[in-house]
Amino acid sequence: MTLEIDTFAVGPFQTNTYVVRSGGECWVIDPGMGTGPVAAFLQERGLAPSRILLTHGHCDHIAGVEDVKAVAPEGRICVAGADAEMLTSAALNLSEPFGLPMTAPPADELLEAGQELPLGESVWRILDTSGHTAGGLSFYCQAEAVVFTGDSLFARGVGRTDMPGGDWPRLLENIRNRLLSLPSQTQVYPGHGPATSIGAEKLHNPFIQGS
Repeated sequence: MTLEIDTFAVGPFQTNTYVVRSGGECWVIDPGMGTGPVAAFLQERGLAPSRILLTHGHCDHIAGVEDVKAVAPEGRICVAGADAEMLTSAALNLSEPFGLPMTAPPADELLEAGQELPLGESVWRILDTSGHTAGGLSFYCQAEAVVFTGDSLFARGVGRTDMPGGDWPRLLENIRNRLLSLPSQTQVYPGHGPATSIGAEKLHNPFIQGS
């Protein structure tokens, strides 16, 4: 099995947008602000993502959905039901408070924790890592030992919970139960910043020491 992951840090928040490929199929995860390079990459490589996966509904993770749809109109926009309204509301996705109101097209598919999604030869399980937002999700492939965590878990950090929909006890519980329970060698691809591993975060993340 061959998995390819290309990372683009885009926009003023340096959101990690991922292009994930396996077996000739492709996804885009969290297309953020300023996704021109991502759209160009898809066109240059002749890639047509079947899904646009959203870990959550904040503006810096959904602002590029329309750009990706422009080059890949068949790509299905996928998000948790609890965050679905954020796509079409500048107030809820927090772009309005920042003075840059924007929206994305509505979701084509509402994802649920425990659901499995195929990508080429790989299978991905959806994990409930809500707490940063009410519908925060992570995407985990056991066979490839890879998890995309959005803004739930970072290298040496965790997501903020001081915004609407944030819930610190819930986030910490989900990190403990859904993420720290994964094998230590699992590679973590977060919504911002460098990649890390579950083992490294168990040892060095000050927010989850002793979990």
